[in-house]
Amino acid sequence: MRAIHIDRHGGPEVMNWTEFPDPTPGTGEVLVRLAVAGVNFMDVGARTAGGPGWSAPTVLGVEGMGYVTALGDGVEDFSPGDRVAWFYHPGSYAELLSIPARSLVRIPDEVSDETAAAVMMQGLTANHFTTETYAIKPGDTAVVHAAAGGVGLLLTHMVKARGGRVIGLVSQEEKAAPAREAGADHVLVSSGAGFEDQVKELTGGEGAHVVYDGGGTSTFRSSQQALRPHGVHAYYGPFMGVPSIAPTDLPHSIFLTYPVVHHHVPTREALVERSAEVFTMVRKGQLSPRIGGRYALRDAAQAHADIESRRTTGKLLLVP
Repeated sequence: MRAIHIDRHGGPEVMNWTEFPDPTPGTGEVLVRLAVAGVNFMDVGARTAGGPGWSAPTVLGVEGMGYVTALGDGVEDFSPGDRVAWFYHPGSYAELLSIPARSLVRIPDEVSDETAAAVMMQGLTANHFTTETYAIKPGDTAVVHAAAGGVGLLLTHMVKARGGRVIGLVSQEEKAAPAREAGADHVLVSSGAGFEDQVKELTGGEGAHVVYDGGGTSTFRSSQQALRPHGVHAYYGPFMGVPSIAPTDLPHSIFLTYPVVHHHVPTREALVERSAEVFTMVRKGQLSPRIGGRYALRDAAQAHADIESRRTTGKLLLVP
């Protein structure tokens, strides 16, 4: 089998289409033939900077869906031919994977292969953000950074499904249309700081209830200034940088959180339950991922170059 392998950290040029022996599932593992892999900014960070669990050499990718081809000892919940998906398994840019059975969920018949791959990592993230990070209530206002991106579009769908109002931020005018199509009530074009006054104006001077901030350190302060008293600043993304801040720097008695999706699905039971919530929203038409690009798995380097350019919208997918 082949996989996208790096032997050092760097730009897309370090990604190699490499042949490996076919894996054999161990005890408690399932052998899966990849059908669709999802591309995430996490993958870009793993490639460029590494980090915990991502030292080179390694195979990139964390998310995808595929078909069960063999079972390791002790696996009773799955059968060959089952369609399964996962939101985090390092090394997912590969034609074959041995994945712990506890990390897999079955895909409902009504959910397509591409949709399943597109909503695992980012759908569970958006579910986390709109329930446990800040439970959106009817009438609440949420500011969504990168509103035309994979997470941003799903966040917008989920906020609207829960009765909230969305102020979307996009970096370029051409990205405003996808954000509006997803249901954003207002879309602001902003590539960095300085949007807080517009948010305050759109909320009658009160500010937003929550800001979902995947913009990095450049937007950190403006996100906080855009909140109303006791609002929630959800600052997310493992490779964005960590601003230096003292508790007394927080304005308006706001809450600052760094939400991590693993805390939303700490057990297999939670993974199955939360994934079912996401798939149910798909079946009801409340959640519809926008596929921003499809690439051959061997061309994953081009997908990385495109997502880094910030030219893309929606979710990028890799197909063997």
